[in-house]
Amino acid sequence: MEKLSNPQKTIEIIQKYGFDFQKKFGQNFLIDPRVLDKIIAAAQITKEDFVLEIGPGIGTMTQYLAEAAREVTAVEIDRNLIPILSETLAEYENVTVLNQDVLKTDIAAIAQERNAGRPIKVVANLPYYITTPIIMGLFESKVPIDSITVMVQKEVAQRMQAEPGTKDYGALSLAVQYYAEPYIAANVPPNCFIPRPNVGSAVIRLTRHQDPPVKVRDEKLLFGLIRASFNQRRKTLVNGLKNSASLPFTKEQILAAFEQTGLPENTRGEALTLEQFGALADALAAQRGQAEE
Repeated sequence: MEKLSNPQKTIEIIQKYGFDFQKKFGQNFLIDPRVLDKIIAAAQITKEDFVLEIGPGIGTMTQYLAEAAREVTAVEIDRNLIPILSETLAEYENVTVLNQDVLKTDIAAIAQERNAGRPIKVVANLPYYITTPIIMGLFESKVPIDSITVMVQKEVAQRMQAEPGTKDYGALSLAVQYYAEPYIAANVPPNCFIPRPNVGSAVIRLTRHQDPPVKVRDEKLLFGLIRASFNQRRKTLVNGLKNSASLPFTKEQILAAFEQTGLPENTRGEALTLEQFGALADALAAQRGQAEE
């Protein structure tokens, strides 16, 4: 069948099935073959790879993935798209479509069954409102992942890649960079989609670290510290941590941890590197240990 990256073919399929775009699923279908080629290249898909695709839509990118990879499992939440996918992917014997919510899908079991537990590659064109829960869920669940290559809102991609001291730097930057190396592979204008979104998009590849770039005594404390640091960006870090309901530290303990790590009292969260957050988390863990003795 003719590729769906031809806009006329996409329109023909949508009209044939009387498909209505669901705003709740953030549906925007790619119609630019150059962008699809860039996604495949960015994801570094080879014939050795098992690929998990999240949100295949009508199967536009799935067709490209099926030709590049050994095997593809595509997880689609919208049951109205399943009969369409049965037609558009009929020629591809290496594709399995699951009508499920990816947040409730046992991806580790899929990786075990389809890829003998080896790291998989994830590719997705995600609804923008659910980008962060899906990406962080994949990393935090300890699923064996080689990389995640996703189409996201341009500003979100910039935040994922942002460095300390910049306006885009925040909790998302640190969380993503703890787990992966981010690389923005392409910017994608609205006219590459049907229907056209109101914002620009970007393709970003997150290559999973073999080991986190910082080792900490308490990972949960590190992420609690990061969240508290950016909840009140205008405050100094000392005050942000002291005011956080989720961190059980006194101002004296926080100041002692700052002194131990060589941080000035007026430091703000956006100035700290991941390594500095790690050192501060360890210093606070030590303060907590002393208090419990």
